Amino acid sequence: MDGSSLLIVRGIVGVVIGIVAFSFPAVTIAALVVIFGIYAVIDGVTNLMIGLTRRAGHGSPWLHALQGVVGIGAGVLTFIWPGVTALALIFCIGAWAIVTGALELVAAIKLRKEIHGEWLLALSGLLSIAFGLLVLLFPFAGAVGISWVLGMYAMVGGIVLIALGVRLRSVLVAVTA
Repeated sequence: MDGSSLLIVRGIVGVVIGIVAFSFPAVTIAALVVIFGIYAVIDGVTNLMIGLTRRAGHGSPWLHALQGVVGIGAGVLTFIWPGVTALALIFCIGAWAIVTGALELVAAIKLRKEIHGEWLLALSGLLSIAFGLLVLLFPFAGAVGISWVLGMYAMVGGIVLIALGVRLRSVLVAVTA
């Protein structure tokens, strides 16, 4: 699968996630919390097992065991205090969107001489940064609002990535022809 196809697939996934987030906003945030909790417990158990089964001569088994205990603790706390976890995840989503947007802007600047339509990648980056800032500035807007903003971001970002992938594909076809 070439780069343009991957961008199109990434865009389609974004649009689908956006539709789900709009249709089921409370479920979207709850699903994020549950997925994180399950992941933290599984990761914690895995690291604890690695820490308890490694011999002292092979690295620091106590660090793995400690990481495992922390992961299990984080997973358990997620299910005890899902609201706090949802807020923490909202902050993580905001930070992730800002970092992703900044990296997309850098990529657009570096690719400006390589491809036409780099502004679409820059636009995607700006949308990511705007979304991240909105989430960080208004974290208590509520799970429904955050879900809708996440849905809008995913859909618009997905559409932009689909357009970029189609444009890149047409450039690749023209170059290879």
